[in-house]
Amino acid sequence: QVQLVESGGELVQAGASLRLSCAASGRTFSSYTMGWFRQASGKEREFVAHITPSGGFTAYDAAVKGRFTISRDNARSTVYLQMNSLKPEDTAVYYCAASQIFTRSDNGYRYWGQGTQVTVSS
Repeated sequence: QVQLVESGGELVQAGASLRLSCAASGRTFSSYTMGWFRQASGKEREFVAHITPSGGFTAYDAAVKGRFTISRDNARSTVYLQMNSLKPEDTAVYYCAASQIFTRSDNGYRYWGQGTQVTVSS
């Protein structure tokens, strides 16, 4: 199995940058597609980005494309989300998750972290 722990969420001002990290335990990390999702208060969880097991292909939600970058370091069993030009509408709890398929659907992700809060003020 895979255990995931997110970190890096903070209160920042609009226009700032943050890098979220997701540290994984387990010996099969490099075989999983890794995704980032977020859930704003009062809203459903939504897809943000994901990356294939070897890091060769990525996909993003239109709301973050061009501002966010997902990456992974399989040697360190860690996936990252670099967030630039943050906007108040990016405020949410951000979750990392692991899937055995390349999908945008949260139902396809078997393992989930606990989430880290990102708050962007105006």
